[in-house]
Amino acid sequence: MKDTGGPAFPTDHNKNVAEGMTLRDYFAAKAMQALIQAQIVTRQQQSAETAYEWADAMLAERSKP
Repeated sequence: MKDTGGPAFPTDHNKNVAEGMTLRDYFAAKAMQALIQAQIVTRQQQSAETAYEWADAMLAERSKP
């Protein structure tokens, strides 16, 4: 299973139950926005795949000491 980075916006409202998008999803959404604005990729499927590749790279870099 891929590292999701945990919740993007963690809360402690429900006794440590995290709901909502993962940090990976948040990173991918931000990457997707940049890809669309820069018109780097044109096909939707390619855009989604590239966005998650970028998200995975950000999570990997984030986990370095």
